[in-house]
Amino acid sequence: MEANILLFELALTFYLLATIAGVVEIFKKKKSTSKAVLYLSVIGFLFHTANIIARYIQGGHIPVTNMHEASSFFAWCIVILFFTYEYRYKPGLLSSFILPLVFIIMFSSAVFPREIGIISPVLKSYWFGIHVALAFLADAAFSMACGIGIMYLIQERHVKSKRINSLFLKLPSLQVLDDINYHLITLGFPLLSLAIITGVIWANTAWGTYWKWDPKEVWSLITWFIYALVLHLRLSLGWRGKKAAILSIIGFAIVIFTFFGVTLILKGRHVFM
Repeated sequence: MEANILLFELALTFYLLATIAGVVEIFKKKKSTSKAVLYLSVIGFLFHTANIIARYIQGGHIPVTNMHEASSFFAWCIVILFFTYEYRYKPGLLSSFILPLVFIIMFSSAVFPREIGIISPVLKSYWFGIHVALAFLADAAFSMACGIGIMYLIQERHVKSKRINSLFLKLPSLQVLDDINYHLITLGFPLLSLAIITGVIWANTAWGTYWKWDPKEVWSLITWFIYALVLHLRLSLGWRGKKAAILSIIGFAIVIFTFFGVTLILKGRHVFM
């Protein structure tokens, strides 16, 4: 077994263990959460990072040029943001709602072929690296916002029913969840905007045209308009709380379709994504 494949399998295993531990935390009656989930996810992330570095060294390019690499890199970006927000806000049970998503995306990555092929000359551009890094970080922010949105809906249900149980006590307050949701979307939206801009520049250098209405381009633009609408409704009409949480979940569904559905079904020039 190649080193990069072994590292990927180890990362997948520890993410699975972290996911199981995170789900168990939801049903525990204790008010406090254990650190086992965090430790397991850190170990998984270290193996994951080593896997990405190994593929970069072996292939000589940023490992996002096929669906296996792209899905893996997507999950890696989510974990980075997860650690960032876990450290900054320390929201209870965040891992229980984010790590299952990480594992699902990593598992989907494991299904795709793992060969490291020779990349197309059009990908040998620094604009390509900048474009994909911004795009993946934007999608990671929207993924996190979806997880936070689900947490908000669950906590709101507890508040309305006036049920004071261990899950209610471990979840952050509605205000904290709403603030994090807003922060993630205001992080992801400019990143997506920059990703589209750098993608347009790269497309011109690669194909001699800024825009060709490729399916990925079209759905990326649709995603941009969706989150622009989310921010507009929040800032202009005061759509906060439950409405914002629901919009975050809907927006993420569009992100997932753009990432997996468009690539696998509609294809186009972005088949490497």
